[in-house]
Amino acid sequence: MSSHHSIIGKYERDEVKPTVDVIKKLSEVLDTTISFLMGETESQNVFKDPVMFKRMAEIENLPQRDKECLLLTVDNFI
Repeated sequence: MSSHHSIIGKYERDEVKPTVDVIKKLSEVLDTTISFLMGETESQNVFKDPVMFKRMAEIENLPQRDKECLLLTVDNFI
């Protein structure tokens, strides 16, 4: 991925926002997650664990009531 210095400077100064495609490419090049680049998580490995990622997908597919109960249990445990 080639980058031009002026566009990087604009990103740094918040003059423009990178597109989703640019953020995706950056996350791949930097071997991190989009969530980490966006500042949504402090750990860049939180979504890289395939077992945890699979669990999160399975939780997302649960009926709403079951999901709420499970998340409440996890919240209380943490």
